Amino acid sequence: MTTENKWDLKYSEEGFAYGTQPNDFLRQNLHQLPVGGRVLCLAEGEGRNSVFLAKQGFEVVAVDSSAVGLQKAQELARSEKVQITTIVADLAEFTVEEAFYDAVISIFCHLPSPVRQFAYAQVVKGLKKDGVLLLEGYTPAQLKNNTGGPPSKELLLTLEILKNDFASLNILHAIELERDIIEGRLHTGPGAVVQLIATK
Repeated sequence: MTTENKWDLKYSEEGFAYGTQPNDFLRQNLHQLPVGGRVLCLAEGEGRNSVFLAKQGFEVVAVDSSAVGLQKAQELARSEKVQITTIVADLAEFTVEEAFYDAVISIFCHLPSPVRQFAYAQVVKGLKKDGVLLLEGYTPAQLKNNTGGPPSKELLLTLEILKNDFASLNILHAIELERDIIEGRLHTGPGAVVQLIATK
């Protein structure tokens, strides 16, 4: 089964796999984002974060490999009376215009190493001067929790990886911690995460 098919199947189930409320780290750090800016949301799935940002007045572009997930994102946007732009794309091939986005949001976007490095290079390229990257992902310590996230260590993130991949950015916040995560049926319980906020 391809990755795309796996996510299409997951998002085809009734309800929203990760709920309809935004990620806590994003919500708590909304003030870090340029007001009303153009925002790119990576691996956005069913749209909970992009719809939240659109409700705050941002111009949002949501990209994901699952057409099923993004269709639900559009339905969520309509129900909340906001507009988002959705792009079905594999992040291994997704390129962005240089200096195009005021912010990039990466919430639990876990990719194989070569794809991650390519995607992160696109993030750096796509950010405007003073643009903001806000990222939260699971660390290898999450494997012991069984409360969500990838089953493979190769897909997980560490502070060292992020500091290396985003060495050209100015890091404002970088930490590994464990916090309770209640996001729909697939993220529920203690989560071992890494968080990063950086500017270009």
